Amino acid sequence: MILYEYPFNERIRTYLRLEHLFRRLGELVPADSPLLHHYALVTIFEIMDVAARADLKADVLRDLDKHKNVFNSYRGNPAIAESVLDQVVGKLESNFTTLNTVPGKAGQALTENEWLMSIRSRAGIPGGTCEFDLPAYYAWQNRRAHERRADLERWSSTLAPLAESIYLLLKLLRDADVPYKVIAANGQFQQTLPQGRSFQLLRLRIDPKLGLIPEISGNRLMVSVRLMRHGTDDRLHQSTDEAPFELTLCA
Repeated sequence: MILYEYPFNERIRTYLRLEHLFRRLGELVPADSPLLHHYALVTIFEIMDVAARADLKADVLRDLDKHKNVFNSYRGNPAIAESVLDQVVGKLESNFTTLNTVPGKAGQALTENEWLMSIRSRAGIPGGTCEFDLPAYYAWQNRRAHERRADLERWSSTLAPLAESIYLLLKLLRDADVPYKVIAANGQFQQTLPQGRSFQLLRLRIDPKLGLIPEISGNRLMVSVRLMRHGTDDRLHQSTDEAPFELTLCA
C-alpha cells in the first residue's frame, strides 16, 4: 500500500515538510560519498529555511504542552494503564524542556558559523558550489568520510530537539484515529466532515497495483479525492474506474 498524507492547515504542512527533511538527513549523513554528504549539508540548510518561520518553535512548544495536558486528564481512568501514560507524558515533558532550552530558532547556532553560511549563500545558485567558487568546501569534501560524517553529525545535532519533537507530535496525531475503507465511484470520492471536530491530517492508503494517483483537496467542511492515472504522454488523466482505498481523518 502507498500512503499519501494531506495536511488541513499550515502548521501541520510545516511539520510534514520538516519530517521529510529530517528523514532525508538521517539517510544521507551515514553515507560515505562526498556527493551524498553535500546533499546532507544542503538538507540542513533547507531545514533551517523551513524552521526560520517566526512562530514555529512556539507552535511546537504549544502542541507539546497541549498533548501533555490532554494525557494528564486521562489519569484515574481505569481503562488506561498509568505506566504507559507516565511514559507518554514523560516523553512530552522531556521534549518540551529540551526544545525550550535551545536559544532562538532551530539552527540559529549554525548561523554563527561563517564558513557554513558562505556555503549556504552559494548553495542556492545553480552550480554555485564548484571548487573554483568554494575551494575550502572542496577541500572539506576531499576529507575522509568519517571526518565529514563527524562534522555533519555535530552540525545536525543542533536541530535534534526540533526533529524529536516533530516526530513525536506527528506520531501522536497519526495514532489518534483509525482507518476505514471507502470506494471511489467513477474515480472520485467526496465526504462531508462532521461538525464540531477540527481535523488536521488526512491519510490515504491505496494499492499500487491499481496504478492510481490520488489528488486530494479539503477544508474544514469537506474532503475530496480525485483518482488519476499517469498516461504514456506523461500527463495525468482522470480515472473513471471504481477503486477502493483506506482513509484516516486525524483530529
